[in-house]
Amino acid sequence: MKILLIEDDREAASYLLKALKEAGHVADHAADGASGFHMADSRDYDVLVVDRMLPERDGLSVISGLREKGNGTPVLILSALGQVDDRVTGLRAGGDDYLTKPFAFSELLARVEVLGRRRGAKEVETHYRVGDLELDRLSHEVRRAGRAIVLQPREFRLLEYLMKHAGQVVTRTMLLENVWDYHFDPQTNVIDVHISRLRAKIERDFGTPLLHTVRGSGYIMRAGE
Repeated sequence: MKILLIEDDREAASYLLKALKEAGHVADHAADGASGFHMADSRDYDVLVVDRMLPERDGLSVISGLREKGNGTPVLILSALGQVDDRVTGLRAGGDDYLTKPFAFSELLARVEVLGRRRGAKEVETHYRVGDLELDRLSHEVRRAGRAIVLQPREFRLLEYLMKHAGQVVTRTMLLENVWDYHFDPQTNVIDVHISRLRAKIERDFGTPLLHTVRGSGYIMRAGE
């Protein structure tokens, strides 16, 4: 699973990141609520682990803000506040589970994995469609107007991400982080090259463009002009 840990305690964060990675998961870290909100809002994660007391923006504000934007990623709240009212407040803010500090890592891991399975059970979307373009994640087949289109692995990941977010503007940063796993801009034209190749394959010989450039912002997949 891909997990985002939002925790301002450096020692605790270092320990949890190391332990999560040793358990076979991919884990990112944000040290304050503002950057954590941005990362959770702009990248795809299976589970968020959010400390309640954070600088810049508190954990409950981060969670409620994400929920208001329609982000349904499961959230495990970490807090030293363990009274019933504290837990209720956290869950009502949009948290899915609540773990009181101090805790055993084995319990945190079990709770994270339960949340990850719950998310997987709800989101079993394996087929995307935009206009007459279809992508099947299981068979790795792409077809437009019934005709098979052969894509390289990176092109497939790029198209999958664009189709998953059809109707939304996808920025270059989002593509770098979610398709190339870069957490910085390497200042190359790698995105432009792959977008150009992808366009040639999914739009050449077909009448209607589906992949549109939004100047100064990024790209959007949608049927029609």
